[in-house]
Amino acid sequence: MPSYQPWCHGNITRSKAEDLLSKAARDGSFLIRDSESIQGAYALCVLYQNCVYTYRILPNEDKKLSVQASDGVPIRFFSMLPELVEAYYSTNMGLVTHLQYPVQREEESEEEPEAFNLPPQLPPRNFAANDVKEYDPKSSEQACKSLTDTYLMRLQHMDLSSVPEEHLLAIQEYFRTSICSDAEQVQNGYPTLPGLKKLTMAICKNLNSEITRILPALEIFHRVFEQQLSLGTGYYPRQMSGDSGQFVSFRLEQLTKLLYSIEDKAKSTVSESVGHDGGHRKSLIPTVTFEVKQESLGISTKMFLKVDVESGKLYFKKSKDGPEDKYFVHNKILQLVKSQKMHAKLAISVETEKEKILRKEFVFENAKKREGFCQLLQQMKNKHSEKTEPDMITVFVGTWNMGNAGCPHNINSWFQCKGQGKTQDDTADQIPHDFYVIGTQEDPLGEREWSDTVKGVLRNITNISFKQVAIHTLWNIRIIVLAKPEHENRISHVFSDSVKTGIANTLGNKGAVGVSFMFNRTSFGFVNSHLTSGSEKKIRRNQNYINILRFLNLGDKKLNPFDITHQFTHLFWLGDLNYRVELPSTEAEYMVTKIKQQQYQELLSKDQLSMERNDGKVFLHFAEEEITFAPTYRFERDTREKYAYTKAKATGTKYNLPSWCDRVLRKSYPLVHVGCQAYGCTNDIMTSDHSPVFASFQVGVASQFVSKQDLNSATQGGIQIMNSVATLLTKSKTKFFIEYHSSCLEKTVKTSEGENTEHSEGSIKVWFGNQVQLTPIICDPEYLLDQHILICVKSTDSDESYGEGCVALRAAQFCYTEFQITLTHHGEKTGTLTGGIQLHTSEGKTTEKLYDFIKVEKDDTVAPKGKGGDSNKCSVTQAHDISNPNYMGVSFQKGNVIDKGWSYSMPPKNNPVTGQGSKEPRKVGHDASTCSITNPTGEGEQKSEMFDNPLYGSMGKSHSRGKDQDHQQKDQLIPADPFFKQADGDLDRPPLPTPRNRSFTCSETKPQPQPPTPLTLLPSVYKKPVVPSRSEGGMGPNRPPLPSKSRPGVPEPQITKPRDYRESSELQSKLRPPARPAQPQQQKDMYAEVPKLGRSVK
Repeated sequence: MPSYQPWCHGNITRSKAEDLLSKAARDGSFLIRDSESIQGAYALCVLYQNCVYTYRILPNEDKKLSVQASDGVPIRFFSMLPELVEAYYSTNMGLVTHLQYPVQREEESEEEPEAFNLPPQLPPRNFAANDVKEYDPKSSEQACKSLTDTYLMRLQHMDLSSVPEEHLLAIQEYFRTSICSDAEQVQNGYPTLPGLKKLTMAICKNLNSEITRILPALEIFHRVFEQQLSLGTGYYPRQMSGDSGQFVSFRLEQLTKLLYSIEDKAKSTVSESVGHDGGHRKSLIPTVTFEVKQESLGISTKMFLKVDVESGKLYFKKSKDGPEDKYFVHNKILQLVKSQKMHAKLAISVETEKEKILRKEFVFENAKKREGFCQLLQQMKNKHSEKTEPDMITVFVGTWNMGNAGCPHNINSWFQCKGQGKTQDDTADQIPHDFYVIGTQEDPLGEREWSDTVKGVLRNITNISFKQVAIHTLWNIRIIVLAKPEHENRISHVFSDSVKTGIANTLGNKGAVGVSFMFNRTSFGFVNSHLTSGSEKKIRRNQNYINILRFLNLGDKKLNPFDITHQFTHLFWLGDLNYRVELPSTEAEYMVTKIKQQQYQELLSKDQLSMERNDGKVFLHFAEEEITFAPTYRFERDTREKYAYTKAKATGTKYNLPSWCDRVLRKSYPLVHVGCQAYGCTNDIMTSDHSPVFASFQVGVASQFVSKQDLNSATQGGIQIMNSVATLLTKSKTKFFIEYHSSCLEKTVKTSEGENTEHSEGSIKVWFGNQVQLTPIICDPEYLLDQHILICVKSTDSDESYGEGCVALRAAQFCYTEFQITLTHHGEKTGTLTGGIQLHTSEGKTTEKLYDFIKVEKDDTVAPKGKGGDSNKCSVTQAHDISNPNYMGVSFQKGNVIDKGWSYSMPPKNNPVTGQGSKEPRKVGHDASTCSITNPTGEGEQKSEMFDNPLYGSMGKSHSRGKDQDHQQKDQLIPADPFFKQADGDLDRPPLPTPRNRSFTCSETKPQPQPPTPLTLLPSVYKKPVVPSRSEGGMGPNRPPLPSKSRPGVPEPQITKPRDYRESSELQSKLRPPARPAQPQQQKDMYAEVPKLGRSVK
């Protein structure tokens, strides 16, 4: 595309194009941008009556351009874009209006040159004759003579005393005669350089014969190791020594690689023979003893818990050196339950020899000791598990701007998560991670040197020789991924890529490198970025982020409508993001004082990255663990006691205030397990002006699934998505459809064209019909509940995406579920999508996951006062409610996640009662239509003395949600009221499993397929029905239940939002209106079975 034309905007985003046209605000305004859906095509965007119309400009086989305009208009072809634009200034060309006002391209601040401390080392240039792009035949002889004279003159000024005379004569002869013939060969398209090859063969005559002599012995030596390890990854399957005509440099490279391979395999073999290697089951973890306190009858008793991971035993001892006769083996330890109120308290549920369940409660020295104990117990369960494939792994993520300085001798603390912030206990030092992902910036080392350094450190710490999954470098930005040897066969589809965001997006001094791969059935993506520096260049950093999202090419190529934030089950973004603390330079000393006092909150409130994320400009729906460590930049080198926040430059003093430049963020699909165990920085690595940052994560993974059912007799399952309504933030005048992508589907499924209706200013509503049926390839719940459906809303005219999102099938595990997801495109929010999902699976057993071994007991009776991202916000529960908030996609951080981008009206996970570990896998097989729609989690808060009892219904309202409620619950995206219709005052009727009525976005002139349901028959969706206990089985339908405290034999119900009994709310607390006589009998019969589940169904 000609860059000098004012209407040419290159690869700007669709939303940016709409913004520019909206600012122009004149009918006939237009611009041309690159198409997002077709390589080499363009999009002509025209403004008319405050709406943007998009027309694709497609090239044909002859590179002629044509516009996809209205039907019936003859197609015209043009050689160049200016010719096309000139023609469409005329009227009646098939556009909504003729072109009139070109929209000028915005001046981009990112074109300003950026100074950097040390210039990056550019690749060496070959100073040869082919540097000249075009030869004049008349001057070729003169150019050849110039080359000869130049090199012979350089040769004369060198010390040649150590060069043998025969070699010197050969070099001189090459420059006099052969270099000119080589230049001619290159000019004619034959870059073999025969003269140079002849010279090197003559100089390396003895070396070449020596290589020929020694290679066979080395090859045999290499094959011995290769057969012993059975890796099948040898570099040299064929004999290499026969061809003496090869370049000596090539043969030397082969020899070097062979020697490296022999060295690596020899090290691996020797290490394995002495027990150094072997991975998960061969790395020895020493026994660890924890001193705890156990309270009984108000008396605190000192106890000792000894964990022996290798033997799989947990010892309970009354003294440190006491007898070890009382212990429980790994399969008798059923569950660990953390107290949320007391961070050092832990309950352990164990099974005795008489098959009784005991619950023992202990208080550790501190919360860090408790976490170390839990990690060791999880490691024990994993090590002795009967499962062939893991369902949870640990990932270490580290980032370090090395400041163009070498690596110090000891960097163990980085990989052991030692230093400031959320760190791991010493007892977890010997527990290796499954993956180590290390990103560096301003890295002066070579790939081989850095890889060997990291592998050596990990070998010293863990006694394991980790395998390199991938390494990728862009100038001085590098990422390396290492994995345990035992995972080698579980890793596939490895991709790596890089994006330059330096000056004019052509220099690689700034940019990103990324690696992606599949671990069994779980996809991982890792991005290491070094963004633009400078406190004042926040906007440029935001643009860097958008460019990386758009152009980093990783993952499944079939998912090209989705950027990397939607392509992976787990995406981790690390690096020197360079966002600064936005305070004036006069506050530098004040900042240093606050840092020394470890008072970071005031400074974090001015952190640019946090502010930009809060505004939804970057890292939308990403999560970051709470920052509890000092700023990692800018230190004086060789000390961590002093920040060097001033820098003398020719233009004056530049201030680099202490800032959290180095960060680790993550984004995962909904309802998958992910938890952060550590996030901090080191204190003892001081060669750079940045401190290394570490993070440790527990991540749920899905194993390769092999169905045990007969495929012919298995029940046919299905996924139904119904009543989908999209609200799109666009002024485009086009039609839309939805694409559904998933690995559990045989192919991509498309909906029919949606029906547009006007909405608020700058947005439209699109209704996509009643129901879409998706057929999964496997219907076993063990497989299907781990799957996700990726959703893309596309335009019919340009086939470009207007928003993407993701829905978890686990949300519909128990019943039909309403969902609402935020649609994004290239990192920007583009709208929302609401609908319902219903799942039909075959009968099968779902096994317990390792990450469900540890639960959190929410024993705060009053709702905690957490910040935006606090996991406590996901539900308000009473004492002894046990759940795993990480499994629900919410972590224990505070204040760093404002919007997850999704919400479901799903019931809480059915956890076992405290003290009763679930040993047998649950057998499930259901038709979700038999369940009722439940209240979304996170409904209003409630005082601790309030019970889930209709007698207290007058204390609050639950029917309507005000804006203040929505503001308080930023994490929850509750579906709009029209999706939930209920009858006022219908108190006793349980919810009915009826599908939703048609969306309110449908046209008023469209006939409804059935008459409206009478108000008395609509389900009371928001109201929790009263469940009779077994002791109340003989009660009549009009008899009110007993208050919660006096109802025997039933677990205490969860506290939910108080009911709205409207007119009955003014009655005395002991009165209750009778049930309606018209209540159908079958509803009562259906509902009588619910108490067997141990909890009420919403």
